[in-house]
This record gives sequence, structure tokens and C-alpha cells, in this order.
Amino acid sequence: MLRVPVLSKSGKPLMPTKPSRARRWVKEGKAKIAPNDLECFAIQLTFETGENTQPIAVGIDPGKHYSGIGVQSSLATFWMAHLVLPFKTVKERMELRRVMRRARRGRRINRKLPYNKRCHRQKRFDNRKQGKLPASIRANKQLELRVVKELFKLFPVSAIHYELVIADVDRTSGRKSAQSGVGFSPVMVGQRQMLKWLSELAPVTTHQGWQRNGNGTSQLRQWLRLGKDKKNKDQQTPATHAVDGVTLAAFEFVQWREWHSKGTKHGNWQGFVEITPAPFTVIRRPPVSRRQLHLCVPSKGSKRRKYGGTVTRHNFRKGDKVIAEKAGKTYTGWCSGDTKTQVSVSDANWKRLGQFTAKKVQLLQRSTGLIVVPSTGLSNLPFGFAQGAI
Repeated sequence: MLRVPVLSKSGKPLMPTKPSRARRWVKEGKAKIAPNDLECFAIQLTFETGENTQPIAVGIDPGKHYSGIGVQSSLATFWMAHLVLPFKTVKERMELRRVMRRARRGRRINRKLPYNKRCHRQKRFDNRKQGKLPASIRANKQLELRVVKELFKLFPVSAIHYELVIADVDRTSGRKSAQSGVGFSPVMVGQRQMLKWLSELAPVTTHQGWQRNGNGTSQLRQWLRLGKDKKNKDQQTPATHAVDGVTLAAFEFVQWREWHSKGTKHGNWQGFVEITPAPFTVIRRPPVSRRQLHLCVPSKGSKRRKYGGTVTRHNFRKGDKVIAEKAGKTYTGWCSGDTKTQVSVSDANWKRLGQFTAKKVQLLQRSTGLIVVPSTGLSNLPFGFAQGAI
């Protein structure tokens, strides 16, 4: 059974309710629709009520190109998401920026002059070692953090479960090994900073996907009888990454217990958690280019064309959700550019649907910095409840 997020009259998250009850409250005037950046259907009560809540956990399965997030209680799954991370886009743009800067520096410096007479900018302050995160990694972590913060506005989250990545560990023995063939993963970068950010929101518990002592995500996912697609990780389906987010959140309600009998080691999961169908959403950041005053190739007549930025000439911003009409057909997408008389509209994957006359484009929603595409629930995964000895 699906659940609808509920906010109190003051805006505090309460326990989600049934869709039928939410529709009845809205119809009777006891609640109103609460808009949010995740485009999740939620309601806000118009009357005072109790604010007692039950434990709800958020599970985060970080990756290099994709991440999975799940919201789970002991009785229901509330929400799942597949995040398309901006790692590749930011990395390519940083490399292009380095090439452009190097070219401009080569044109500026006259190498025929002696070195002490060249136009070298002196070092203004010592900022060469600050321990900053790479731009591509920072963009990934900021997108994950942004989504988690939005979830805290909809659900009374009490705990966060985060999967750690340690690439230089032999999965057989659990010890560091130089012969494992894998010594580094970009996903490892920024984990400490991300855990620091998340700890400011709620208590954080870390797990490792391959561990065999009951703390591994893989073990619990198999016990919950949830399937995972390990071959097609780029598919925007719940079975790729969102399922791990739900599994991580389930750690809040079940745990592995071991016991010994006659020299034999045994173990079993203890606790209760029920996995149910839930709304599934695909989220990405609009890949809007930054404003560039100096393009790769100077234009003729010293007039450079407009490039980058979020402002257009037709009262639209890049990333705005719009509806456009052309040749009798209607298209819904996001504003991605403009010309003198037209507006470019792209789909959720930032593939251009076409250029439309500005007068035939209407604004649906201002840009929130997120492209949210709601989809169906986990209809293609096996569901059920899992209960261990208590």
C-alpha cells in the first residue's frame, strides 16, 4: 500500500497516511496539497493534531555515476529514488576549462622576453593546499545531500544508513591486499565529508556491501528477497540502485545475531521489516553551462556570442519546467536554451525535443535545480515481509 507524506499545520513532518485518507482530507478541507522540490504528492493539515511519530530510516547507496536512496519504516516502504550524478559532465567541463586557461595564458605571455620581464602574475596568497574536494566529487555529494535534506522536510527521519566503499580490501579475507587488483575508487573520495554533513541531520550508521558478518548490504538484500540488476547499472529502474537504498534503510529494524553451539558458529537475522511498493523517482541536476566570457575561439569583429548562464531573453530560466506547442503537438520538458525568437525545450535526459516559438511556450514550474521524473513503484521486484527471531 502506498503512503502519502503528511505535514502538521506548523510544517513538521508526521507519519505518512493512506492515499484514500489523504484525498478525503483534502476534499473535506482538513488538508491542502503541500508542494515540494521532489514533486512528491504530500499534504499539510489545516487543523492541530498530535505529533507522535515512529522510527523512519533513510538508506543511501552512493556511486560514481548513479546513487540509490530509500525511505523505510518497519511496516512500509515510503519512497525510492535513482540519482543520475553529474560526475561525467563536471569532469569534462573542468578539463575544458583547464585547456582554455592554458591557451589564454600562452597567448598572454611573450616568451621572447627574458623571464623576469614576462607578464607572470605573482602569487597573492598561499592557497595551493587546502584539502578541497574535486569539483566532480563535490557535485555528486551535494546532489545526494540536497535530496536527503528534502526528504527531511517530508518524513520524520530518525536515522541514516550509509554504505561505505573500501576498494583496497580483499573480499575473501577482509584484509588489505595489494594483489586484489583494485586499489582506488572515486566513490571513496569525499565519504568523510559526506558523513560529516549527514551527521548534522541525524545519527549515521555505516555499512559495507560485501561484508559477511551480517553488516553487509548484499546479505540483507538476499534475506529480504529483493532482486538486483548488476549488469545494467545505467538503467533507471528500482532494481539497479534504489533497491540497495531500501536495504540499507532496513538495517534500522533488523540486525544479525550470532551464537555458538558445540563448536559451530550460527547466526540469523532478528527483527521485523516489511517491504512494500513505493513511489519511484529519477532525479538529476540540469546540466546548465556556466556563463563564459571567454570562449574557445574568439569571434570575428570582437563580438562574442552569448554562452552559458541560466537567463534567457524570453522570461524563462534554464531548468524551468515548461509546456510547448508545435505543429498541433504538445511537448512537456525543461527549458535548455534560447534564440532571438525561440526557446529550446529538452526532455529529462537533456535531449532537445525542439525549438519552439516563445509565444507558444508556457511556464509550469520554476527551476529548483532538480529534474524530477516520477515513475511507477517497485512492481517488478518481489515483495513480502521478512521476520526473524525476536
